[in-house]
Amino acid sequence: IPVVLIKEGHKLGQFVELFKTSPAVSANLIASGLYFYGYNELSTMTLKKTGAVTQSVANTAKRVIVIVGVAIVLGESLDPIKLLGCSIGIGGVLLYSIIDQLLAKKN
Repeated sequence: IPVVLIKEGHKLGQFVELFKTSPAVSANLIASGLYFYGYNELSTMTLKKTGAVTQSVANTAKRVIVIVGVAIVLGESLDPIKLLGCSIGIGGVLLYSIIDQLLAKKN
């Protein structure tokens, strides 16, 4: 926060005025904060029920799904480098799932 105040502190008054006068800005800012709070609560609950590695893998899978989903919804083409990145992410999640199942059978 201190870096933000140093860089953008002179615009704070403008932002407060915009927040007070624009219902769209205030509603979006409040909704964004609530969604982020909910996401953190859900992450904490997930972490308590699973392990840190499982949550990390699920987070990676989520990012890949979001990238592909947004590309489909917006009609954006996936360049080869994007496809490679998504493939690595999906492959890693698949590999983790397979290894996790194999280790669970041994135990």
